[in-house]
Amino acid sequence: MDVVGFERRGHVAIVTLNRPEARNALNPEMVVRLANCWSEVRDDPEIRIAVVTGYGDQAFCSGADLGRLIPLISRARSPEDEWDRRLLSDRDVLAKALLRTFDTVKPVIAAINGHAIAGGMELAQGTDLRVASAAAKFGVQEVKWAIFPGGGSTVRLPRQLPYARAMELLLTGDLITAHEAFELGFLNKVVPSSEVLPAAFELAERIAANGPVAVQAIRRSARACSGRPEEEAMQIESEMAAPVFRTEDAREGPRAFMEKRKPVFKGR
Repeated sequence: MDVVGFERRGHVAIVTLNRPEARNALNPEMVVRLANCWSEVRDDPEIRIAVVTGYGDQAFCSGADLGRLIPLISRARSPEDEWDRRLLSDRDVLAKALLRTFDTVKPVIAAINGHAIAGGMELAQGTDLRVASAAAKFGVQEVKWAIFPGGGSTVRLPRQLPYARAMELLLTGDLITAHEAFELGFLNKVVPSSEVLPAAFELAERIAANGPVAVQAIRRSARACSGRPEEEAMQIESEMAAPVFRTEDAREGPRAFMEKRKPVFKGR
């Protein structure tokens, strides 16, 4: 497997961070390959949902490789290979890899098999649903090393957690347990380590079985309406909803219900 694995199981794509010897820390090659995976998820019509996980049971992702990625970005070291050069040639590739500015269109589930720290926590924030190991810990520790958590944490954490707890994590750099993250609403489910990927995949299959156009529109509407005034949000929702009712799938769903059979959705 490459430093980022990519496989399809039916309509589900599984993206695996594969540097267990470095606690799945993000080096330049991993960043570029991860960004490419998100493009494939978006562009492949057969993929309806993605699951992202880390190899092993110690870390989902421990953040940026402080010996390789950060010195390259800060120009403390010069590019040494094609991955370094590709990362420097595209200023958006790191943000894309962390799902900071890139929209996959399809939902993404994080199967958090171990610690999600710094950039790993930021990648998790960019996903839509999250299943975690009971042994996992979470936090953005950049402030401890005088680094800014620029993968979206100062924007997303105060929206995804209660404000005071979000600010505590951001300003102290402290870690919280999976159970604390669950109680704060950051996680959908906490399971034993061996059950993380199966539980995430089962959730992905349930979502993939639904009408893909409706799933994508619902996700897009929820994201677009977040933080908007109610009247404005209702208008956005109406604009998102109308095209769904004109699809073949929207006719197939009720017909299958009346005929007491499983619907066959085609994504159009």
